[in-house]
Amino acid sequence: MSTLINVASREIGTKEIPGPQHNPKIVNYAKEAGFTYVNDDETPWCSFFMNWIAKKSNLETSNLGNARSWLNVGLPVSNPEPGDIVIFWRDSINSYKGHVGVFMGYSQDHSRIYTLGGNQNNQVSQTAYAANQLLGFRRLRPVRKLMLSTNVLSKGDTGRDVVNLQEGLKLCGFNPGTSDGIFGAKTEAALKLFQSTINITIDGVFGATTRKNLITKISNHENKQ
Repeated sequence: MSTLINVASREIGTKEIPGPQHNPKIVNYAKEAGFTYVNDDETPWCSFFMNWIAKKSNLETSNLGNARSWLNVGLPVSNPEPGDIVIFWRDSINSYKGHVGVFMGYSQDHSRIYTLGGNQNNQVSQTAYAANQLLGFRRLRPVRKLMLSTNVLSKGDTGRDVVNLQEGLKLCGFNPGTSDGIFGAKTEAALKLFQSTINITIDGVFGATTRKNLITKISNHENKQ
């Protein structure tokens, strides 16, 4: 399961306090995410919460308080998986208003999108939003230092080494799907696509040569940040 889902799920039920009092947990989401000017639980806080759970998950953040800022973060995805993020418009598609949360799935008829997030009915909850208000999906990339395994990895392998490989591929702009630690068809396809860009054997196997080139690519990306 996505770390984002794990972190957010632990906060389900945290809600605003009506009246002049403010829930210190909601204020803390904002402050720990870097929004030190927030002292209440009434300022729209879905993006504060998303920044907080992304930071706790060692994933890239928008560092902005508006929901639509997340359209500039991560990798755009057209076939989202649970743990990706989803951005909606509010009031009007042409306004600045929006909502951001963690994508959990579609309703059976695809008319609604189940979303785990903050400031949903004034609390952290899982709520269904109208699919026709969708702005886009994003897959967040890791910001922590990645330690790529020296082991040879191929389709069918599982575990932390595979998670690190998946996160390394995402960091470089290649899409292996959710970082679930399962070396499946999506991870193999992403690895083959990466191999095709560096003029080496395209076999979908993570070996010494692929590892060396991926480390170089990751290092170049980090130096640009």
